[in-house]
Amino acid sequence: MPLPAEPAAPARVVVLVSGSGTNLQALLDAVAERGPAYGAEVVAVGADRSGIEGLARAERAGLPTFVCRVRDYPTREAWDAALAEAVAEHRPDLVVSAGFMKIVGAAFLARFGGRFVNTHPALLPSFPGAHAVRDALAHGARVTGCTVHFVDAGVDSGPIIAQRAVEIRDTDDEAALHERIKDVERGLLVEVVGRLARDGYSIEGRKVFIP
Repeated sequence: MPLPAEPAAPARVVVLVSGSGTNLQALLDAVAERGPAYGAEVVAVGADRSGIEGLARAERAGLPTFVCRVRDYPTREAWDAALAEAVAEHRPDLVVSAGFMKIVGAAFLARFGGRFVNTHPALLPSFPGAHAVRDALAHGARVTGCTVHFVDAGVDSGPIIAQRAVEIRDTDDEAALHERIKDVERGLLVEVVGRLARDGYSIEGRKVFIP
């Protein structure tokens, strides 16, 4: 009688943060609630600044943390290489930007391109950049949303993994709309990371395929 197959080890995920870490917390909650069935585990959390709640969340969860501040390096390229090295020490299968407010460069993408997941508060390719919510309101859009995508060398231009729509209400200001988008974004990120980890994926041109 054949022995049962060994369950696959959870995918190793390094999360990068710059602020409060609510997306990080959503991932930590999913791992805690679903256990091995989720398919992924957070193995470390990195940041571009110290003293932030995102790092405190990681420390409370017993996770190793690291900080790579741009100002501590002579050039942006040196910072990028150091960040790549710090992430690589934890042998990640996936790297997740959970509100990480720095643009990575060539050294980082050379090591983690096709494995670096980001969220954006709009339905890309509409409204890329740092002011997506404000731009959608100014444009008079009736629907916006959030996108989970792989990071490439452009600004919010990498292959799209998943999207979810959010209606824009007549009473919305930027803060109210952004809060509703963030609520949806957290759920979508948790869903996407779990699916990538459990099912695997391929990238063909600009299309992402998950079995």
